Amino acid sequence: MSGGEVAGVAGLVVAVFWAILVSFLAVVLARLAGTLRRTTELVAGITEQAVPLLGEASDALRSAHTQLDRVDTITADVAEVTANASALSSTVASTFGGPLVKVAAFGYGVRRAVGLQAGGAGKVLPAARRARRRNRSKD
Repeated sequence: MSGGEVAGVAGLVVAVFWAILVSFLAVVLARLAGTLRRTTELVAGITEQAVPLLGEASDALRSAHTQLDRVDTITADVAEVTANASALSSTVASTFGGPLVKVAAFGYGVRRAVGLQAGGAGKVLPAARRARRRNRSKD
């Protein structure tokens, strides 16, 4: 083999190698193009589903905010009613509490005086208190 033939065979081997390499790269690029096409379709499908979901989530958030505003108003009203009830309770207690205690004390005093004047006949004690009184008088 002469130098020209070796160079021709070497050129043929390089040409075949490049043809195989280009064919391999063409197959890889074709598969990559298919993958990119499927990825684009997937992203488009997700976008179609996500946009309505985001709109519904936004509506739900607005509704929750409205309900929280209502609850805040109700809570403020309940706090005001509670404060008013507390003020009314303390007013009633101070207005009627003192006189009622005095009337009860007066009634007790009258009942005791009548019982003492009658000689203890009108006085009724529970059995346990009567027994204690008897024990004290014996000592």
